[in-house]
Amino acid sequence: MALLRIVARVRAPRGVRASGTWCVVCGLLLLGRLDGSAQTEPSREYQVKAVFLFNFAQFVEWPPAAFAGASSPIVIGVLGENPFGAYLDETVREEKVDNRPLEVQRYRRVDEIKTCHVLFISRSEASRLEQILASLKDRSILIVGDGDDFVQRGGMIRLATPQNTIRLIINVEAARAANLTISSKLLRSAEVVTVLKK
Repeated sequence: MALLRIVARVRAPRGVRASGTWCVVCGLLLLGRLDGSAQTEPSREYQVKAVFLFNFAQFVEWPPAAFAGASSPIVIGVLGENPFGAYLDETVREEKVDNRPLEVQRYRRVDEIKTCHVLFISRSEASRLEQILASLKDRSILIVGDGDDFVQRGGMIRLATPQNTIRLIINVEAARAANLTISSKLLRSAEVVTVLKK
């Protein structure tokens, strides 16, 4: 409970530049422990992961063609079952990144994805992950998940939870292939892996 209160306090001031927020939140979450005894939906784990999705939008650079215009929103999508409930919407409400508002979309099928910048692929889609990634190939979408072999199968960022802590595992080559640039500030707080193509 204390961890989430600290996160909420860090996020509270609207319009505060994100780098300081990210450093504090990242340090707390990577070093702090999650309480696995949440009684309500979404779990504390997914509340914390929602904050990570918001922060990823601040530490990734998309090519200009990924946006329809200068004020087009950054779209954070969830494909498959939604483990965040309304918490992800609450996390990004009234927030902006580089003067772009943030918007949350939910998708049941990959062919519903038109505009998306950060996509969380739910564990419910694990059996179809390769087909989903093939469908999104050559699109500038940061693909995030929390499945055990997510980055080894081609995902870009895995939100791993060993021993009730959040740890980032990043497949930089997959992000580069999608024409995305991940900030060194984010890479410094993550385990960077190289997945060899078969």
